[in-house]
Amino acid sequence: MDDRTQAVAHTPDVTTLDPDTASTVAALYDAGVDARRGLFSSEWADRLREDIEVAYAEALGRPGGAVGRGTNRHYVEIHPEQMRGWLDLVDHPWVREVCTAVLGPDYEIVELGFDVPNAGAKDQPWHRDFPMPTETAEEGRLTSLAFNVTAVDTEEDMGPFEIAPTTQWDLPVDFEHGMFPVAALYPRFEGLAVRKYPQRGDVSVRSALTIHRGTANTSSKARPVLVLGVDAPGAGNAEHHDMAVTRGFYESLPPRVQRHLACPIVEELTPITQRHSIEGLMMGDA
Repeated sequence: MDDRTQAVAHTPDVTTLDPDTASTVAALYDAGVDARRGLFSSEWADRLREDIEVAYAEALGRPGGAVGRGTNRHYVEIHPEQMRGWLDLVDHPWVREVCTAVLGPDYEIVELGFDVPNAGAKDQPWHRDFPMPTETAEEGRLTSLAFNVTAVDTEEDMGPFEIAPTTQWDLPVDFEHGMFPVAALYPRFEGLAVRKYPQRGDVSVRSALTIHRGTANTSSKARPVLVLGVDAPGAGNAEHHDMAVTRGFYESLPPRVQRHLACPIVEELTPITQRHSIEGLMMGDA
């Protein structure tokens, strides 16, 4: 690819990091994605699936509870207290250390939600989750991360996630709304594409700028996936999300977790009306 259409990455110094963290940081600045197999037990993932199923049913039962991400696909943002394993995830050493190394010591936890490609979901268009920030285009610096946790064992016919490594640095030339490459660019992404088949307990991390898509789910099963969004200070994604925590829950958290929460502390939680829509993915009936 012509270098003029890619930002120049400035990989952080990893020489002082432990080998596991260093490997992930290097992967994020190279491929744009990395994963750890079996970070949690399958039983932990089963509890996650139960919590997602409860939250999904509740969200579908009220106006604005879920937003379409394509035919037979939904996204639902939830509060941390709706997920029993939330603290296990955000306080895991690998998660904390990767966030610190990439986003800085004052990183902010801004999003918790899940995507559900149901049976009959179609291929999504290639996309990134938001436009490329100035810091990435001009300084080659990543300012946000998305951690994904599957709630089921992914099989070939369940619409696996597909990602095009290294494309987090593609400048948005011929991208609609800065997020959706025109169809003429598809051969590049299809040539790079890697399908992911995570199993229960696996956790991945990626730059949300790395071009990706969900593929068609031809099975009879849903493939729910948790999304944890984390920002560098000032990245601005928190303004698109509405998660909150109660005061009692906040006070039960370790200070090392409290300091990274970028959300309101409330006396009582209220159901979230979804605002994190991605216009180019809302095609067909969700």
